[in-house]
Amino acid sequence: MRILFVATEAVPFAKTGGLADVCGSLPAELAALGHEVALIMPAFRQVHRAGRTLEPLGISLEIPIGTKVVRGELLRSTLDGDVPVYFIRQDDYYDRDGLYGDATGDYKDNCERYVFFNRAVMDAIRALDLRVDLLHAHDWMAALSIAYLANEYRAIPGYEQIATVFTIHNLAYQGTFWHWDMLLTGLDWKFFNWRQMEFFGNLNLMKTGLVFADMLSTVSPRYAEEIQSAPLGCGLEGVLQHRRNVLRGIVNGVDYRAWNPETDPHLPARYGVENFVEGKAACKRALQEELGLPVRPDVPLLGFIGRLADQKGFDLIESIVGEWSDTADVQWAFLGTGDMKYHRLMENVHQRHPERVAARLTFSEPLAHRIEAGCDMFLMPSRFEPCGLNQLYSLKYGTVPIVRVTGGLADTIVDTNGDTLASGTATGFAFTEYTGQALSQTLRRAEAIFRKEPEVWRQIVTAGMKQDWSWSRSARQYVDLYRQAIATRRQAPTTAGR
Repeated sequence: MRILFVATEAVPFAKTGGLADVCGSLPAELAALGHEVALIMPAFRQVHRAGRTLEPLGISLEIPIGTKVVRGELLRSTLDGDVPVYFIRQDDYYDRDGLYGDATGDYKDNCERYVFFNRAVMDAIRALDLRVDLLHAHDWMAALSIAYLANEYRAIPGYEQIATVFTIHNLAYQGTFWHWDMLLTGLDWKFFNWRQMEFFGNLNLMKTGLVFADMLSTVSPRYAEEIQSAPLGCGLEGVLQHRRNVLRGIVNGVDYRAWNPETDPHLPARYGVENFVEGKAACKRALQEELGLPVRPDVPLLGFIGRLADQKGFDLIESIVGEWSDTADVQWAFLGTGDMKYHRLMENVHQRHPERVAARLTFSEPLAHRIEAGCDMFLMPSRFEPCGLNQLYSLKYGTVPIVRVTGGLADTIVDTNGDTLASGTATGFAFTEYTGQALSQTLRRAEAIFRKEPEVWRQIVTAGMKQDWSWSRSARQYVDLYRQAIATRRQAPTTAGR
């Protein structure tokens, strides 16, 4: 198959979240399976600073945006696996510090910026003479490419049989704009209706992708179920119920070239499943020293990496961390940024108990690796979690995940109980009720086994480290999805306005 990824982020060029990990890793895995893959994305300022060669192709594009025409140009580079990456350069739109906004909020012209990107993608297919069987668009920022293909470009030679897949990475971010921005898209006003692009009087680009794509996917089977009802449907549950027969959930993979304790250059000691006891002990000691915590191998060290936000369950952490740091003989290592009230919380509990709580209110990739390796347990008490990657990193690094049963966490972590210990399938500790009490009880379960049953703890760690969540596994599932999309397109070659 000839596959074109349409996205706004890809490691190593530009990243704000997990979307970049998917689009930086999945194309190479698909190429390794024998498919022709390319990626197209905006030439953000981050891209120019990524240290990769960007080759100007001498191709300019003139894109209609409302009543004006905006000029852009095409650049080229490569991902791992020699996957070509094409960049759409338009410095007025993309030469900014942020991809979608800055400290003051979203950019006011985001609709215009991504209308330009999606129309430019359509014209770039022709300008680059790309032969495309399957267009794979990611999140609301790339949704209009599917709408343009379905409703304007389908009759043009070369575009007739392009099938489409639209992937939801986080339904909470929908690309909703005021209704007059429909004029910027250049699409016929007839599509601005409650069945297609309109959402409570506004233009909704996430909904646009959901309506016009041949097949839909999201990043875990459980999340695919959850978004078909409130509250996780975020108002679009009716659309997703209507299209449930074409919706699939595929868990994101892990790039084990970057996340592998046997080869990780960021660790003071490397280890695998055969020698993790010694390796993790050395990493724990070094992490405690780095964070200014007392070096105590017998004390559970709990880690958290991510946004300090309610979505990540930080309101639950807020409800228990004070009492735990006052009374429980455990250590905590926090890394991340987020809501200022949680920054203040972390500063306060650290000041009260510097011997138990370490908080780095920033982000550091090397420190993230050392926390994964040096901690005994990893906290992910998320309110919702489309997929999650840190629990998969934790499994590989022998750090037992403590998770809430939601989204990808439910699909990837097996709770520890009598049955799962007997079958050897237990890989973590999980709770369902979204309360601080449920989180606290689960932590006490984990702490008890860590302290009193070291052989059982090693069994849980070993089971997690042996699991395979590589991208090669996910890539094969995407190939099946692409084939379904192509079959659907061949059966229904007319406009997809359903």
